Amino acid sequence: MHPLRSHKSYLASIGHRVSGVALAVFLPFHFLLLSTAINGADAMDEYLTLAEMLPVKIAEWGLVTLLAAHLFFGIRVLLLEFTHWPRRINRYAAWIVPCTIATILIATLFIIRVY
Repeated sequence: MHPLRSHKSYLASIGHRVSGVALAVFLPFHFLLLSTAINGADAMDEYLTLAEMLPVKIAEWGLVTLLAAHLFFGIRVLLLEFTHWPRRINRYAAWIVPCTIATILIATLFIIRVY
């Protein structure tokens, strides 16, 4: 394996890309389900009944976790692009831990709220 691929920054960039792709796959389905509201309250109630199932709640938690990861690691990328850091190695790794902690915090708060 290439030495740069084992660096934390590489893993953070992979996490950002994977979460982005997963969100891009999910969003059309999400909008399709939300469009059931156009068909009336009964159609939306069927969807909301489905949303109470445990596998769906777990999937929602995964979605919120992916959203948080994509948001925070996207902010990290913006900080790398638009700020000046004196030493290059610190520039790449400085925001990985705070972004990871923020993602875990959001995921934990969501699971506490759901259950």
